Amino acid sequence: MGRIHYGGLGEPIYIEDRALSHLKIVIATKLRRQESFTLSWVHSDGDAEGRSTIWFHPSIPLRFVFDAKDSPQLNSQWIERLMHSANSTGGITLVDEMIDTPEPT
Repeated sequence: MGRIHYGGLGEPIYIEDRALSHLKIVIATKLRRQESFTLSWVHSDGDAEGRSTIWFHPSIPLRFVFDAKDSPQLNSQWIERLMHSANSTGGITLVDEMIDTPEPT
């Protein structure tokens, strides 16, 4: 389980390593462009029921921590879906990965 340490938040935000690897690409791209945005997610099992949203701004310190030593193979379609949500007025919504499978013939 990876973590985002953001600004003065006392507790890190826990996100599964594979999802965090994809989010990192989108977040870094937006911040490199000096763009602010929100990130919303549903609380994971074991946390209080509900959802959270935080505001990302380029001037606020940010650190990604991964439990896995190696980076996963990235899914460009997932990154594209996350980037599309990042560019919307609602900000990034952490969506599940969808893997396209070939149509049966």
